[in-house]
Amino acid sequence: MPQPALTATGIVRTLGTRRVLDGVSLTVSPGHRIGLIGENGAGKSTLLRVLAGIDEPDRGTVTRPASPGFLHQEPPFGASSTIADVLDEALREAREDLAGLERLASRIALAPPDSPGCAELLDAYARQLEQAQDRESWDADRRAAVMLDGLGLGPLGHDRQTASLSGGQRGRLALAALLVRRPPALLLDEPTNHLDDRAAAFLEEQVRALPGAVVVASHDRAFLDAVCTSLVDLDPAADGPVRYGGSYSAYLAHRHAERERWERRYAGEQEELAALRHSAEVTAHQAAPGRERRDNEKMGYGHRSGRVQSQISRRVRNAARRLETLERGQTSQPPQPLRFHSTALTAAPASEKPAGERPADEGPAREGLAGEGLAGEALVSLRDVRVPGRLAVRHLDVTAAGRLLVTGDNGAGKSTLLSVLAGQLTPEGRVQRRPGLTVGLLAQDTGFARPGRTGRDIYTHVLGAERAQALPPDSLGLLHTADLDKPVGQLSAGQRRRLALALLVARPPQLLLLDEPTNHLSPQLCDELEDALGTGPGAVVLASHDRWLRGRWQGSELRLPSQP
Repeated sequence: MPQPALTATGIVRTLGTRRVLDGVSLTVSPGHRIGLIGENGAGKSTLLRVLAGIDEPDRGTVTRPASPGFLHQEPPFGASSTIADVLDEALREAREDLAGLERLASRIALAPPDSPGCAELLDAYARQLEQAQDRESWDADRRAAVMLDGLGLGPLGHDRQTASLSGGQRGRLALAALLVRRPPALLLDEPTNHLDDRAAAFLEEQVRALPGAVVVASHDRAFLDAVCTSLVDLDPAADGPVRYGGSYSAYLAHRHAERERWERRYAGEQEELAALRHSAEVTAHQAAPGRERRDNEKMGYGHRSGRVQSQISRRVRNAARRLETLERGQTSQPPQPLRFHSTALTAAPASEKPAGERPADEGPAREGLAGEGLAGEALVSLRDVRVPGRLAVRHLDVTAAGRLLVTGDNGAGKSTLLSVLAGQLTPEGRVQRRPGLTVGLLAQDTGFARPGRTGRDIYTHVLGAERAQALPPDSLGLLHTADLDKPVGQLSAGQRRRLALALLVARPPQLLLLDEPTNHLSPQLCDELEDALGTGPGAVVLASHDRWLRGRWQGSELRLPSQP
């Protein structure tokens, strides 16, 4: 039977005093896969919850297929449930389909062929059969085993309680259960969280094969590119959310073309405004009373002066009106993309930057540690470095303009290596740093020692008043103004990381260490950060699972082996 579309019309949803969704309309036909993108707080998760029927909109309507599937960021498993319980629930509809077909087949076998009841039973059997075919119910048990294996859960015993699983394992189990069900509409909130490359590629293949409507909110650009047939940008816009046809690559091309048109329109208007201002100023001077007459104006000056002055005055008024019209409706200046700023401005001295007003992991990372025998232009050299059970690096030189991507499985020691390079962890072996070297580390978990301080206060104290005024934190595009004025203790983990990143962007060190830098950033900011890293000052060492970033990386790569 044809799958119904998922439709939302005029959705309004207010959380507290903030209107998160304002008149959002969306139609997702069967076989189409829509990606929701936008800044954190743009309403992606809220819209998914409304589409799934978990939350009711304040205004607007939603028409959805029966029993849509929704992947929460936090799976709602019972405290005592087991993997077998989760799978039984996922297989329930398929097993009901097959049981229903058996019951109907038995009744049809007993019913006289010419009786009215037999015709009704045959119609019911046809409907049940079509539903079972849509759900591929005969294949459900095999599919369950395939999904568990593809998502890395195959070795787990089915009697294991979900409470004993890690957060990543619980998320993958919830995802497997939804894929086993094959619901007519699937709603996914950050589905690739906790997935390795193999599992993410497996998920992409499974989602593309689904016959129903799919809506996914994700920061994973590689997933959006591989899966989506169109994208919806929920960031505020004059005409509401914008829908872009095609994959994430097509979206990028469209946004690039939009940006070029915007820049050309702005530059053209500024050029016209400058010309009008100049014309109005020169013409007004020509019409000024008491202006000294030129030689070629003296003959007949009195005869023609009234007519000439009238023409000039009219040109002045026309130019002024045109200037006023352009200034009133002129195109806004395109915002500057994220970039690392030079350190030409003088930063505040150390005495003005108490350690309590830096990220908790920043203090040691910015110390200059002297060493002898550095290799060539190396900022840092590692020889036979070991942290037992966590890291083993035989040889590594980080050069002054180097770009190094560190990869490896979970537990291979990527974060440990960054801590060693930052001077926060003392390993076995030899570590040498250039004297006076400045180092900045963006760790995965960013804390601030004084949670009562606002982000704006911390920014000013760490950078110094002069630099903070020259580069206001609002201008970097990493934090909203309202968030900058909140105590950092009230900010989310992602907002605190953005503040720490803002400090590094505004005053980049000679060696920049980034641990999963695209976490908690919107896809657009991730793209801008990658571009900025390519041209930014100093050396960059970056550890990341981001498949899109790794696929486009232009520097060198160090893959760490798994630790025994």
